[in-house]
Amino acid sequence: MVLDDLGTSLRSSLDKLQGKSRLSESDVEEIVKEIQRSLLSADVDVSLVMELSDSIKSRALEEEPPGGTTAKDHVLKIVYEEMVELVGDSTRLPLENQTILLAGLQGSGKTTSAAKMAWWFSKKGLRPAVVQTDTFRPGAYDQAKQMCERAEVDFYGNPDNDDPVDIARTGLEETADADVHIVDTAGRHALEDDLIAEIEEIEGVVDPDRSLLVLDAAIGQGAKEQARQFEESIGIEGVVITKLDGTAKGGGALTAVNETDSSIAFLGTGETVQDIERFEPSGFISRLLGMGDLKQLSERVERAMQETQEEDEDWDPEDMLQGDFTLNDMKRQMDAMNKMGPLDQVMDMIPGLGGGMMDELPDDAMDVTQDRMRRFERIMDSMTEEELENPRVVGQSRTERIARGSGTDEETVQQLLEQHSMMEQTISQFQGMGDGDMQRMMKKMGGEGGGLGDMMGGGKGPF
Repeated sequence: MVLDDLGTSLRSSLDKLQGKSRLSESDVEEIVKEIQRSLLSADVDVSLVMELSDSIKSRALEEEPPGGTTAKDHVLKIVYEEMVELVGDSTRLPLENQTILLAGLQGSGKTTSAAKMAWWFSKKGLRPAVVQTDTFRPGAYDQAKQMCERAEVDFYGNPDNDDPVDIARTGLEETADADVHIVDTAGRHALEDDLIAEIEEIEGVVDPDRSLLVLDAAIGQGAKEQARQFEESIGIEGVVITKLDGTAKGGGALTAVNETDSSIAFLGTGETVQDIERFEPSGFISRLLGMGDLKQLSERVERAMQETQEEDEDWDPEDMLQGDFTLNDMKRQMDAMNKMGPLDQVMDMIPGLGGGMMDELPDDAMDVTQDRMRRFERIMDSMTEEELENPRVVGQSRTERIARGSGTDEETVQQLLEQHSMMEQTISQFQGMGDGDMQRMMKKMGGEGGGLGDMMGGGKGPF
């Protein structure tokens, strides 16, 4: 999203402070101007931008950096803390029985968000149900039903009933066994009196524990009035920001949070039901500034490995440290990586690999890398079980056959085998190690290079 420009421009400005122990007023002015430019272009409300930049400027000029702290690190810390303060805390969503009402205009992503949120709650051990009350938009029932089937969660809707209030009432009764009820409401192309009246009636029947406003990240300055009216109508406890995977600006949602005195609950980051994140302000800003987000990364890794193991119960990742590392193991690792979401999002979560490094990569680097991974998958799908378990049997004649069968070329087949060999050598160094030995080895490998960053930049493999 365009809000990412803030991280890019800030890193560029902060690099100019390299080696400085103290800040001049002109240094601070330049950084503040970059922040103002980026936030205003991202449609953050002017008053919020000025408040934030004034706070950063006064702190940067008045506070003394702690001993041993560079000017660059001191400013980065101030910007980080003030940005976290700007976006506020995450909406409180206890993992317990509750009813959530979704509000928003047509096209904001309410129906998709309802299924995504239900999927998220299901992964936390709760039984969610989505109640679809939108009788205004053609296709709303079918879309909601399909999304809930993909999310594998309970669903209620009635395409033959044109009374949304009755659907809401009956839906809660029919899904009484669910722990979490998510009620999706109709939207309009604009804030109209009948929309407000309808959602107020539904709220009266549903009696939600919390109401969330769903906003397209591209909403811009229009978010202010929309947020104000919904707040007056039903009260808004949190905001769900959708479509953050594209070129959306994102700033309007921050304005809506401020206008409703609420907080952000979820971020929609893609089109599938799994593309949703619980909003964590520290991790979100840390990622924005190129500092990574290890908490979100570890959650994605754990979820991806669990889903991969559920699909193949005989596979245990720890077995790779005990025996041979086969192409089957490599294929499962790639499957797990695909489940973690778009590669550029994953990279942003890794300290030292997102942010500045991403700025230096070609614009199509992530697409090229994921395209290579897809070609490798096709190649492995064209191999026999013997070849997958023992890649050393793949000679020239087999390489020619595999290339023909996968629709690739012999060079790409060789690249896969070379990549497997490199990973096999790396994993063999960990076999038999204790935790202390492994940590020392990781530190040594990090210092010498040869990790993910080198592989992407040097063309040594797909990752």
